[in-house]
Amino acid sequence: MQLHGQNLIGNSLSKGTGAAYRGVDPTTGTDLEPAFFEAAESDVNRAMDLAAEAFDAYRRLTPADRARFLREIAIEIDKLGDELIDRANRETALGVERLRGERGRTVTQLRMFADLIEEGSWVGARIDRAIPDRKPLPKPDVRRMLIPMGPVVVFGASNFPLAFSVAGGDTASALAAGCPVVVKVHPAHPGTSELVGGAIIRAAQTCGMPNGVFSMLHGRGPEISIALVKHPKATAVGFTGSLHAGRALFDAAAARPRPIPVYAEMGSANPLFLLPGALHERGELIAQGLKQSVTVGVGQFCTKPGIVVGLDDEETGRFAGRFSQLMQSAPPGVMLHAGIHTSYLNGAKQVASIPGVNVAAAAEPAGAQAVPTLFTTDGQTFLKQPRLAEELFGPSTVLVVALSRDQLLDVARKMEGHLTATIHGTADDLRDYAELVDLLQQRVGRLIFNGFPTGVEVCPSMHHGGPYPATTDPRSTSVGTAAIERFARPICLQNFPQDALPPELRDDNPRQIWRLIDGQWTRDAVALR
Repeated sequence: MQLHGQNLIGNSLSKGTGAAYRGVDPTTGTDLEPAFFEAAESDVNRAMDLAAEAFDAYRRLTPADRARFLREIAIEIDKLGDELIDRANRETALGVERLRGERGRTVTQLRMFADLIEEGSWVGARIDRAIPDRKPLPKPDVRRMLIPMGPVVVFGASNFPLAFSVAGGDTASALAAGCPVVVKVHPAHPGTSELVGGAIIRAAQTCGMPNGVFSMLHGRGPEISIALVKHPKATAVGFTGSLHAGRALFDAAAARPRPIPVYAEMGSANPLFLLPGALHERGELIAQGLKQSVTVGVGQFCTKPGIVVGLDDEETGRFAGRFSQLMQSAPPGVMLHAGIHTSYLNGAKQVASIPGVNVAAAAEPAGAQAVPTLFTTDGQTFLKQPRLAEELFGPSTVLVVALSRDQLLDVARKMEGHLTATIHGTADDLRDYAELVDLLQQRVGRLIFNGFPTGVEVCPSMHHGGPYPATTDPRSTSVGTAAIERFARPICLQNFPQDALPPELRDDNPRQIWRLIDGQWTRDAVALR
């Protein structure tokens, strides 16, 4: 399929008026054809105006029609075949097998949300029947459900060019909720984005979706991003990326005359705690699994364990020696783009320069490749140096050796918000360190026992979020079916006649969804009093 490099404004193309740029092969540093054209302010306005117009029609479609659209997007993405994988690999160096798996996750998400909205219970329908003769005042008939918010702005993520990008979880959940989407492409993979964006447009046309239900804009600088967030017709934002960029979008949205929510996943060091019983039983297996978790994908996972904490004892000493050997032998790898590689190098230098921090293992450098690195320090140094608690995006981790149980707990208290935390222990360890479990529950969105945080299962019970600075809203998730709730809001209808109610709130329950009726969950129709 011939790439054209233009912005997708609904069913139309636009070269914009901004500068042209090209994708870059991170392995060789060479530019890739064709040129891509940065959007103009007029493109932003046109895309958002079309999205607002499309919202009136799109939100009124039946769930079955929206589900068909989502499934058709998945079909169109699959039709791209090896062309999509090859282009994504040239732009990201993530590897063919990794990208095939990510494509599978992308289409699975789309189909998962299609199933969700067809079943329908996600709207959380609640009904409290009227009691006209209640004293001293009658009780009204009150009914509540979730409805779509409006046009959503989605930002593609650099480290997941498919599953967290143009047709990723943010886009899938917003479209499922009934919201048109305007995507801002990540400039590191513009060709990949165009291929997927074209698939969405073809699916929209096949399914007769309103023009403007999807648009996609290019841009390297922050101007287009801020303009989208500030546009008066935007109602919510989905973002995955750095703390700096996510906070800039959040601040811009908060400063609007009418603020809107920004659901930003921004960064996480994902601490992992090694308790004595676990190291005694399976220290070697933990070392091997941890090395894999730190270095997989050249450490470019938002759930990479960037802090490892253990006690100053013989078992931890043996573990540290073995883990150091494994990290020393881990091969270097090409990162997503030159900017990320430079940030990794600079961050690693900063950490290594902190007094009390040692570089225990670092593989031999290989040109522009990132080197897996293990830093070690003691608990006191960690507690005094805030930089050690921050994310370093890339294949590295910091091993913190605490002098005592109390100091280990102090290290946990030092943690700010993270996406995940992990505890390796035994049943006895969990009893002995119950306070650790409680501390971590207050600081993360997902707490893992005897596993590793990399690999986020796409399922209804998954929560991929956490307290700030991991995200801007710890109540929300960007993975799993609950992600749809970010782009919906409650509406309460009081004393409405049956024929004016949406199907989900009518007495006869024509969609057969689960509803909370007078405090009881049921699929039954509303009974007469």
